[in-house]
Amino acid sequence: MLSSGWGPTPYPCCVGHEIVGKAVRVGKEVKNIKVGDRVGVGAQAQSCLECVDCKNGNMTYCKKAVNTYGSIYPNQKDKSYGGYSNYNRTHGAFVVKIPEKIESADAAPMLCGGVTVYSPLVRNGCGPGKTVGIVGVGGLGHFGVLFAKALGADRVVGISRKNDKRDDVLKLGADKYIATGEDKDWAAENARTLDLIICTVSSEKMPMTEYLSLLKVGGTFIQVGAPDGGNLPPINAFTLIANGIKVGGSLIGTPQEIEEMLQLAADKGIKPWIEVRPMKEANQAIIDFEKGLPRYRFVLEN
Repeated sequence: MLSSGWGPTPYPCCVGHEIVGKAVRVGKEVKNIKVGDRVGVGAQAQSCLECVDCKNGNMTYCKKAVNTYGSIYPNQKDKSYGGYSNYNRTHGAFVVKIPEKIESADAAPMLCGGVTVYSPLVRNGCGPGKTVGIVGVGGLGHFGVLFAKALGADRVVGISRKNDKRDDVLKLGADKYIATGEDKDWAAENARTLDLIICTVSSEKMPMTEYLSLLKVGGTFIQVGAPDGGNLPPINAFTLIANGIKVGGSLIGTPQEIEEMLQLAADKGIKPWIEVRPMKEANQAIIDFEKGLPRYRFVLEN
C-alpha cells in the first residue's frame, strides 16, 4: 500500500491495521462491546453486511468491504486512516474482545498476520492426521507454524529459501525444515508428503512447480502472500492433473475467525515472536522491515 504495489493508493495514506486498545465510546446498537473492554481491530473496518457473502459469514470477501486504512468509504468522500493514532472508530461488527490471557502486544499482530494464515488452515482441514507445509517463515509464516501445531496437525514443515531460519522454525514447533535454495534434491526427496501448503511468499520467481510436487494426491495449495502486481509463477496444467491437486487463495479472516484464533492462542499459550518499538519509531520500523530485520513482527506501542 505504501508503494502502490497492490494498485493505486489514495494518498495521503496513513497505515496501521492491527489495532489494540480500550473502547472509550460505544454506539447504542453495539451489543458485543462495552466501554472499558480491551478490543482489537484487524485489516477490515466495514462491509455491507447484507450481501450473500456477508450473510454466509464471508464478509471478508464483500465487494463493498472497507479496509482499516487506505480505503474510500461508500460515500466516496471519507478515507480510512488506520490505527497509528490516539483514537480509531470502527463498525462494531469488526471489533473483537481480546482475551485476558493474551498481552496486547502479542494480540496485535494476530489481528491481520495471524488470522491470514489461521483462516486457510481451518478452512482447509488442518488438524490431526494432516501434514502441513508453511512456505516462507516470516511475519505470516511463523504464525502458520504456531497455529498448525496448535490445531493438532501431525507434522508441520517449514519451507524457506535459506538455512538461516532453520533453528528458529524448529523452536517454533515445526517437525522439519526445508531450505529450497540449499538442500539438494529437496523436491524429489519430499514429493507427495504434504496434505496442505500455505504459501506466504510474495514472489513471481518462487519454484511453484516444485512446491506443488510436495502435495499428496488431492492435496491443496493456498496462496496468501500478495506480490506487488499480483503475478505468480505459471502453473503447468499437467502439474494439477497428474496429481489431482487444488490451488486456491485466501484473504485475511472474518471477525468470528479472529475471535476463534484469539481463544485458541489463549488456551494454548501461543506467543508470537515480536519486537516492541515506540510509535515514534514508525518510520524507522518501515525501513528496517524493508531490510528484512523483523524476527518476526514489529509491534508499535503508542
